[in-house]
Amino acid sequence: MSISSFGSLPNLISLLRLVLVPIVISMIVTDRWIGAFLIFVAAGISDGVDGWLANRFNLRTELGAYLDPLADKVLLVSIYVALAVSETVPATIAILIVFRDLMIIAAFLVSWIMGKPMKVRPLLVSKANTMAQIAFAALVLGAKAFGLKLGLWFEASLAIVAALTLASAGAYLYQWIRHMGL
Repeated sequence: MSISSFGSLPNLISLLRLVLVPIVISMIVTDRWIGAFLIFVAAGISDGVDGWLANRFNLRTELGAYLDPLADKVLLVSIYVALAVSETVPATIAILIVFRDLMIIAAFLVSWIMGKPMKVRPLLVSKANTMAQIAFAALVLGAKAFGLKLGLWFEASLAIVAALTLASAGAYLYQWIRHMGL
């Protein structure tokens, strides 16, 4: 079997990540923290694997360019909302993360509707933001799974995630304003 036979494998992995979302959310809201942690880690690993496969074997597709970040966003937004609902993280961080993503989607939609579509290009600050959100969620889930205290590291990490989320929102807003010629 040739590498080209696996052309849709990265997309299938992204779809699997989407399927894992309701499972990990149900585990969070039912206090099954070890399962939630393990599934979230598996989803995080799948994100790296699909990207590596797509790049290493030139299996990038237009669908994958949309599906991979969609799967990431659905997973992260869902995780933060579930963690806020379970009162594990402050609701303000979930609101901030959801607002940022909705703002970006709205900006792209407005650009498209106005006949000035923008290319989807993740910014460096956005990549750092995503990494921080994933790492913080994994740490929180791991702490809950193994009965560790949410101490100073929690507050410091929360501040970093909030700052990067705001910086990323600002960078995308600036890029959109320039694109739209405002």
